[in-house]
Amino acid sequence: MSASPTILLVEDEDGLREALSIVLRRAGYEVLETGSAAEGLRALERSAIDVVVTDLAMEQPLSGMGVLRHTRQFAPGTEVLVMTAFGTIENAVECMRLGAFHYITKPINSEELELLVARAVEHQRLVAENRNLRQRVQEAYRFENIIGSSPAMIRLFEQVTRVAALDTTVLLSGETGTGKELIAHAVHNKSPRAPRSFVAINCGALPETLLESELFGHVKGAFTGAASTKKGLFEEADGGTFFLDEISAAPMSIQVKLLRVIEEKETRRIGDTRSSKIDVRLIAASNSDLQAEVAAGRFREDLYYRLNVVSLRLPPLRERREDIPLLAQHFVQKYASRFHRPTHSIDPAAMRMMMSHPWPGNVRELENVVERAVALGSTDLVKVVDLPSEVSRAESEGSDARAEGEIRTLEEAEREHILGAVGRCGGNLANAAKGLGIGRTTLWRKLKRYGMQVEPEEGAAEA
Repeated sequence: MSASPTILLVEDEDGLREALSIVLRRAGYEVLETGSAAEGLRALERSAIDVVVTDLAMEQPLSGMGVLRHTRQFAPGTEVLVMTAFGTIENAVECMRLGAFHYITKPINSEELELLVARAVEHQRLVAENRNLRQRVQEAYRFENIIGSSPAMIRLFEQVTRVAALDTTVLLSGETGTGKELIAHAVHNKSPRAPRSFVAINCGALPETLLESELFGHVKGAFTGAASTKKGLFEEADGGTFFLDEISAAPMSIQVKLLRVIEEKETRRIGDTRSSKIDVRLIAASNSDLQAEVAAGRFREDLYYRLNVVSLRLPPLRERREDIPLLAQHFVQKYASRFHRPTHSIDPAAMRMMMSHPWPGNVRELENVVERAVALGSTDLVKVVDLPSEVSRAESEGSDARAEGEIRTLEEAEREHILGAVGRCGGNLANAAKGLGIGRTTLWRKLKRYGMQVEPEEGAAEA
């Protein structure tokens, strides 16, 4: 693509074509002019075009609708703006169905044309970036199935590689959803213990008595319901790695026993009188500040120092926003394959909102959002409408993620929203009005103001 975006202008009225060409050139675009649809298609084949601006109703064998169809089929990366003096709902719906970026009614307002072309160029650029992003995901830097190319993650991967070779206890800290268990797996897989077991338990997911039994095992008859002898997870992990997630949730009585296991390197089943020697590497993780827990008297200080030999901090997603597109695209591909859905990418507007959201649930929240969007979406793109409200409103709550120069008036945003709703409803005004939460008469008046030729539906009244 050249430094200045290239616009192909297809208009059979010489005077209008010349006037529009002047407007677009003054706006900084390279403009190719053609007076017929056939000439336009030849220009499209010869040149790299960013946006096509075409008249719809040209008195020729091939109309602007033909230009739109041909462009979407043979140059899908090029956006199309359609102009016509005959603004009907049927035409608008058909253009949207065929993939037009926008629909403009004559007489053309030069400021509106400049704004729409600028937005089409920006959309085309973002779609191209999204296409490149899908390729980058295929070639993404993966570290033990963890995707990340931000400086924060590269540093973490380097630390994991160094720590893995040291047979010592590791303490992972990070907010919920940052991938602590994945990092624990990475430490294990890159260590000399990789051929042996990796055992994990969430200390906050079980009541105290059951947690004790799971960790240390029990002998037959040790308590009511102990019908047989059971090995504990420490024994299962012998020779390998034991991952204690949410260690801060472990009750004090369990903390005492964990300290003994670390110091003595042995474990004893509940109800047994004998201890068994074990060789286990411990990795513990917490989403809370263990030092604060120690100060509050909820966590043993001696256990904290035993665990905190080497500490690794996992950055929250908001501190590595550059990884969001890679992660989101990875999850789109993952769940599109799992659910057999046509979704293959993310609409630029939806991606901007993802980039704006603070993601308090981190990567886990992002994955859940994308999984839901792919599962419930009906198109090949994850769109704004597919995102939950807490994500889709993020951009409007002070985000600066909107592309520079893309500020719209309230009227323009309303027009786009209404025309989009009508298009999605196949031109059915009753359904569109219901979806928009307005009366059919209000919708009819707005469409008339946009230059659309519509007849008021019989019996239409404010809902």
